[in-house]
Amino acid sequence: MDFTSTEEQSAVRELAGQIFGDLSTHERLAAAGTGTDAELWKAVCGAGLVAAVEEVGLLGLVLALEEQGRTTAQVPFAASCVYGVLALRAHGTAEQRERLLPALREGSAVATGAFPAAGGHVRATVEGELTGVVPLVPWLRDATHVLVPDEERRLWLVRVADAGAEAVETTAPWSAGRLTLDGSRAERVGGAAAYEDVLATARTAFAGLQAGVCAGSLARAVRHTTTREQFGRPLSTNQGVLLRAADAYMDTEAIRVTSYEAAWRRDEGLRYGTHALTAAWWASEAGTRVVHAGQHLHGGLGADLEHPVHRHFLWGRQLDAYLGCGGELLAELGEVIVAEKLAEKAKGRPSAEAAGRGEGVGA
Repeated sequence: MDFTSTEEQSAVRELAGQIFGDLSTHERLAAAGTGTDAELWKAVCGAGLVAAVEEVGLLGLVLALEEQGRTTAQVPFAASCVYGVLALRAHGTAEQRERLLPALREGSAVATGAFPAAGGHVRATVEGELTGVVPLVPWLRDATHVLVPDEERRLWLVRVADAGAEAVETTAPWSAGRLTLDGSRAERVGGAAAYEDVLATARTAFAGLQAGVCAGSLARAVRHTTTREQFGRPLSTNQGVLLRAADAYMDTEAIRVTSYEAAWRRDEGLRYGTHALTAAWWASEAGTRVVHAGQHLHGGLGADLEHPVHRHFLWGRQLDAYLGCGGELLAELGEVIVAEKLAEKAKGRPSAEAAGRGEGVGA
């Protein structure tokens, strides 16, 4: 495994860092409220960051999303790339790609996803008409298209104009909405394996976003504790503060490396479903710990809803729940591993552990 970024991926990361760092300031975020920063989104698309994802792959997207997470920039970058650009590149027909990708690249069209397909709330007819309600879809208020899995986990692309969308406020300002489908026309995207692939891609991408959110929270905590003094010395010299910050750093690195591995494996055409689940689990469990630590290390300031670190806390908690919380992800990972072991046994192949002990050879 080699997670070293290519020249193109590094360029995308640097450009994303520059744009988000310059434009996603605390003042602009406060002015945007719960909505998207339209000027920032125009700059992101105008710089070619969305279009570049087709060339730099999921790992390149994860690197760019880290930079977005550091500043909690309010743009539908992850959603439109995952549920639009990458989903259509991997599973769309030639006609769909030719018709839809140009607008997604330039930002005149925005995609989001009604993921995961928990409970199978959406039903589809043979003619491609969808019925059902999805209570919460991030960035739906900005989207022109939404990728919807039905109760049988088939993927459908719906124009938001052909469905019902009403605003839903969450703790994180993601322009979320409630999607209502009442015989809404849709077009099929991909085959039987498309849902699992898009879900794994989304989990990996949003884990990368969480790594950035955590890194930004920790950086703020470090700046605060090294400049704030108590009893004549910086807070950072307190052993308890040092240990808390060190634990947060290690948790952040765990999120980062697992998301890198999952993204790299997808780009290399390797199996990555369990790796995506692992990255998502770290993003959920460790991400929660890090944003709590970042807020706690700010002391009383961390309780101020207007303080920048509070925004990292809100994003971290939303990303913890989005696409499955830690316990759900761990249970799903266990089920996948057991299923793989049973499949190997049924085919007469030894498991990795048994092969390492010399068991089952020649069976």
